[in-house]
This record gives sequence, structure tokens and C-alpha cells, in this order.
Amino acid sequence: MKSLSFIKFSLLIAVPVFFSCKKSNDTSSPSDNILAYKINEIKVDTSYTVGAFYNGFGTFNAAVPEAPVVGKYNMPNGVVNPAVMTAHIADAAQAGLDYFVFTFRSANRDLNNYKFDSAVVASFLNANASANMKFALAYNWSSGSYAVTQTGAQLDADAAKLEQFFQDFQRVAPLFANSNYMKVNGKILLYIKQAQDIFANNNAAVYATLRDRLNTLGFQAYIVGMQNAWTPPARYPFRFQNCVDAVYHQSLSGAGLTDWDRYYLLPQTMDQNWEYSRQYFKTNYSVDYVPNISPAYNYTITNTTYNGPVYARSDSAALYKQLCNVAKMNANPVTRLVLIDSFNDWAGGSQLEPAASYGELYLNVTRSEFKK
Repeated sequence: MKSLSFIKFSLLIAVPVFFSCKKSNDTSSPSDNILAYKINEIKVDTSYTVGAFYNGFGTFNAAVPEAPVVGKYNMPNGVVNPAVMTAHIADAAQAGLDYFVFTFRSANRDLNNYKFDSAVVASFLNANASANMKFALAYNWSSGSYAVTQTGAQLDADAAKLEQFFQDFQRVAPLFANSNYMKVNGKILLYIKQAQDIFANNNAAVYATLRDRLNTLGFQAYIVGMQNAWTPPARYPFRFQNCVDAVYHQSLSGAGLTDWDRYYLLPQTMDQNWEYSRQYFKTNYSVDYVPNISPAYNYTITNTTYNGPVYARSDSAALYKQLCNVAKMNANPVTRLVLIDSFNDWAGGSQLEPAASYGELYLNVTRSEFKK
């Protein structure tokens, strides 16, 4: 069952309250709710192309209740122990992941973090010499680092800053040439986090120049921009139209999952959000949509006073299986791209990586849900 368009749109901003007090003669039940439909298992006739965000962190968060199978590990200055990275690559293969997504920050405006990110990628490349695991890059845009604001200074109003922005991408061009770099229809796959916050007077012109710079270096790009969670697709037309090839939402299982209605109906609300969004993006922006799911999420790890809903791992991955099917229902039938956030964000509790408590469960579910 699919609901009406006006119902879908309302879910993009805030899910209506479904558990209000009944009148004495009200015989309705939760099963009468328009969102009370079953998420069916989607048979996989053709495998999906699945990528997972790989998190870099200096020190393993001591508050994390789980223990990785490989043991709790640190990344001093971004360097990942070769044995740990080798295990991660093997885990990814078992899960049927096609590629990791590694973040890089601005070398011009945030050099220390750029060096950290580069070390994480180098750790992967060194361990991946014979594994043939693919990878893609996600530029982590920061309006703060560039000192631009929504209503004030704009990126393209400052020639020096704009040039630095383009140079950030040119600097990582050697990675695009790597034989294991992920491509879509022959184009390098490039993600841009916080793309909705690239404050510019003319975003289309900024992206056109970026593509020209990459083309000069020999790379055509398939660019996927991020939009923040639970926001309607019509909010940022000037950031995406004539700019990106596809849009993905920040994980709806994490940011914004503080609403109990969303929590209790998470697969259905995500399905409605994504169905409306992908249709809107395609019809009005001529861009694709990439679903982004999480195996779990736990706010209490980093916020001990949080008392809202927690997307936990107490159901033998039943909820995760539903979200996998929601992703399959809303993935582009041609590119078949699906994102998982994350492979190893232990501090957020969203990791796919095996833990002592649940073993390889989420790896195996991922493979069975997305691979033929």
C-alpha cells in the first residue's frame, strides 16, 4: 500500500502524531493508520551497488558498549593498523559491499584534518594492494572553514576562496586515477557532504566550473550531494538543480530520530519520505536519488542525558532488514546505488562492522538483502 501525496509531503517535515487520545466512540486502532502497511521482502534479481561510509577517528570512544571483533582500535593521526584495515576489507567483501566512502576535508582551509583524512585513505590503499576493494571520496564541506554564511558572505563572491574550493578537488585527483576508484557509468563517483550548505550566489556555475576543472584532468564526475535529514526536497533547489547528478539524505536513522512517531513507524516514514523525494528530485531537478540506511543508531553513547528513542540491536536485525527493503524500493533502477551509514561509526552506534555481541550478523544480512 502507498499513501496519498499530501500524506507523503507531511512526513518530510514532521510525522503527524498518530497516538492521540481517542474519543469514547472511536473504534480505530493502530492497524487503521495509513502508514500501517507491511514492508515486503524485495527479491534481488540484479545486485545493488552498495557503499558504506568509513569513519576516521583518533581514539576509540571509551563509552561505546560494544567491542569490535578485531578489538578496540585507535587511528593515531589517521593511521589505521594494517591488520585492522585488512580485516575491514575482508568484512566488506563478506557483506557484499562494493566500496568504502572516505571523507576528505579542505587542504586549504582545514589542513590538519585533511592530513588525518589522507592518512586513513593511505591506510586503506596500502592494505588493499591485492584485495581489489573499491573506494570513493566524500568531500566534507564546511561553511565555517570557508567563512561563508547563508545570508552573508558567499563562496563565489570571494575569488580566492572559490579557487581554494576547486583546488581541494584537484589535490585529490591522483586518487581518482586509482584503478580501484569507484565509477558510475564510467564517471568517478564523488560525494559532497553538507552540500545544502554550499552558500553561493550561483551554485550551478560553481559546479560547472568544478566539472570543467575535473574534465581538464581527465575525469568526468557523477556527483552526489547530501541534503540534511528529514528535510523536504523543495527546500534547496538552488543548491542541487543543474549542480549534482544525485542527492542522498543524511541518515534518517540517526539525525532527527528523536521523534517517537518516526521511531515506531521508521520503515514506513522513510519509505514515504524517499518515494516523494526521489520523484520530486527527478521531476523537478532531473537528478537521481540514493537511499542511505543505517544498521542501528545510539544517541546515548555521546549524550548520556538523552532519553528519546534509540534504534538498538535487540531484534536480530529485523528492523535493519526492513530498511534494506525500503532502500531497494527507492533505489534508482539503473544505477542501483545504496549507501550504508556506516561501516564503523562506533560512537554513533551505527556500525556494520562485526562486534563480539552480534558477530557477523549485519554483514550477512547486508549481503543477503542486496546481492543476487
